[in-house]
Amino acid sequence: MKRALFFVALFIAAVFAFRAITRTAVIPTAMSMISTTPAVRPYAPHPYYSRTDTSRVVLPDSVWKRVLPEVVYDVARQGNTERQFTGKYWNHDGNGTYFCAACGNALFRSDAKFAASCGWPSFFEPVRRNSVTYHSDFSYGMVRTEVQCGRCGAHLGHLFEDGPQPTGKRYCMNSAVLDFEPDTGQR
Repeated sequence: MKRALFFVALFIAAVFAFRAITRTAVIPTAMSMISTTPAVRPYAPHPYYSRTDTSRVVLPDSVWKRVLPEVVYDVARQGNTERQFTGKYWNHDGNGTYFCAACGNALFRSDAKFAASCGWPSFFEPVRRNSVTYHSDFSYGMVRTEVQCGRCGAHLGHLFEDGPQPTGKRYCMNSAVLDFEPDTGQR
């Protein structure tokens, strides 16, 4: 019985690894984002992007595909994941706010970011309660909690219960779907 469970777990891990490696649309772009000093994106990359409007954004997939850069679309709308240790914010330590790259919604403050050593930017709490939403994710034979943008529904990453106090949470996010705005005087 133990041997059978071992082989099932090994098979699931192999499928997960194969799927992560073969996401060719995300990997090349993510590899080019290796940097410890990310550039700040302009405030309005498309008409639906706002850092002040918190109203829900509901657009057809065809519009998202047209207005978002390919890597942002692949992660935010297709649920892909960038390779670990390749995203622009995985080891970023500036003071400021992280926003949804798809719609501009405020998501996390830098003082809630911590070094999780997992290869993706990790936070222990969002900016506000409705900044993000949670959904069950049963992909790859696992049970996880998917984290989506509370404004546009973009896939951001996953929530795990192994973070630091005071929350014990680890919001493991993809850099590709985050924008960072430094605090005043930090530019």
